[in-house]
Amino acid sequence: MKMVVVGGNSRDIGKTSVVAGLISALPWYNWTAIKLTQYGHGAYSEDGEEYDAASDAPPFVITEETDRSGKTDTSRFLVSGARRALWARVRMGTLQTALPALRQAIANDEPFGSAQGRHVIIESNSILRYYQPNVYLTVLDPARRDFKDSAREFLARADACLILESGLEQAVWEEILVELIRGKPAFSIHPPRYVTPEIATFVEGRLAATEKALALPR
Repeated sequence: MKMVVVGGNSRDIGKTSVVAGLISALPWYNWTAIKLTQYGHGAYSEDGEEYDAASDAPPFVITEETDRSGKTDTSRFLVSGARRALWARVRMGTLQTALPALRQAIANDEPFGSAQGRHVIIESNSILRYYQPNVYLTVLDPARRDFKDSAREFLARADACLILESGLEQAVWEEILVELIRGKPAFSIHPPRYVTPEIATFVEGRLAATEKALALPR
């Protein structure tokens, strides 16, 4: 299995659009696309509603998307050309509990064609605690003062930064964050086109040059 992970420093900065754009630009990988959402402590669902962090809520729920209307994030993945789309909702701090079920859901997806094998693309920062993907892209809005803890934690591991052009003139980042991305490949992006041919070529090159994704010891 080869894996692409797309994360970012804040909400609503285009992570889903990047995933959908990569699926559309590289359809021959027959993607299994996964949106990983953590609920509780200010985490939000696909429709923008904050999750209830009640103790009786299940630790995780994994559902397979079948709707192709494009009205939800996972539906957009299917519309863009993903072969499968999964939505994993995990209670904050319990992602490790959901991993066996998530791995089984991925394993149930038989490789589509022996030449390409299985390719997974995941929208998440936190999955990096458990996997070393073939490619990790982080979407950054320099104008957003908000910076997710998970995005900070894994920023140094990013293979490339996708920087929102609209935020460059109002950058508010701390010097340490600027230093962390210095020297990394960086691509300027802006809506509605979040994935340029250069970004697609970069991702494809990394997939070709690396072996399968690694599960990290915990």
